[in-house]
Amino acid sequence: MARGDLFPEIEPFAAGFLPLEDGKATAPSEPAFGPHLMYWEQVGNPRGQPVLFLHGGPGAGAGAVHRRFFDPAHWRVVIYDQRGSGRSRPQASLRDNDTHRLVEDIETLRRFLGIEGWTLFGGSWGSTLALCYAQAHPDRVAGLVLRGVFLGRDHELDWFLYGLRTVFPDAHAAFAGHVPENERGDLLAAYEKRLLDPDPAVHLPASRAWSSYEGTCSTLLPVAAQVAGFARDRASLGLARIEMHYFRNRLFLPPEGLLGRMNGIAHLPAEIVQGRYDMVCPPVSAYDLAARWPGARLTMVPDAGHSALEPGTRRALVEAVERMRA
Repeated sequence: MARGDLFPEIEPFAAGFLPLEDGKATAPSEPAFGPHLMYWEQVGNPRGQPVLFLHGGPGAGAGAVHRRFFDPAHWRVVIYDQRGSGRSRPQASLRDNDTHRLVEDIETLRRFLGIEGWTLFGGSWGSTLALCYAQAHPDRVAGLVLRGVFLGRDHELDWFLYGLRTVFPDAHAAFAGHVPENERGDLLAAYEKRLLDPDPAVHLPASRAWSSYEGTCSTLLPVAAQVAGFARDRASLGLARIEMHYFRNRLFLPPEGLLGRMNGIAHLPAEIVQGRYDMVCPPVSAYDLAARWPGARLTMVPDAGHSALEPGTRRALVEAVERMRA
């Protein structure tokens, strides 16, 4: 296999659900009720170097393709779906769902799996959560691989909601056009009202509109299959509802933001991979982060947008992971 290609498809050697209130494991067939049940899986080498995959969104969930960034002979890969996301239950739930709890969920999972420390791999919102976790628990982190950096600053949120129309006016017109004209001055509030409506006839079309907007703007060149994947009802509801909830609360980040807490992790090695034409998380955030991080290497992919699966970004990520081998 040529260096930089994704590794072959692989199935988990272990998987389950972790009830977050009491930390007891259950089988994946448990019904979707009661406490938050966090889906987790492990692939690769059970005795290998641990690495944790953190998905984007918030609310997007992880998929089988994300297992393939890691050499299965070397890495013990842990993949999970954050509260309310993907295969975790209850689906699209906002109950007790905030950044502090997501950070502590990672610690709960680490202790449950008996892992002392691990490398973090996160893209988009996954990069945000990886930074939050590393800043809270630096002694548990060996290094970080980050892609499509999102620091959760006000101007980054405003860019997603309004600024993107300067580059994707047609996609933004469809996104804004889902709500009445008199509500378009506050798109977040307009979508909040619809995404929290109990009627599926209201919240599902809103979730499709939100998620299709993000999917359309995520690649340098159009990828119809990706947009369709974003728009599937189950996937779109988790992404749109949870993303709206976090945006509405400014990501539940500390007042000083993530850059204000870099001193505690500045010693950690980091690989930052950024698409030059990333319109969802513009490159300035990756540049600002690298400028505050002496141990970081910034790779700017010249022919990519936001998606981790664009060819140049895919190759750069696999190479970045390989450089993190202990």
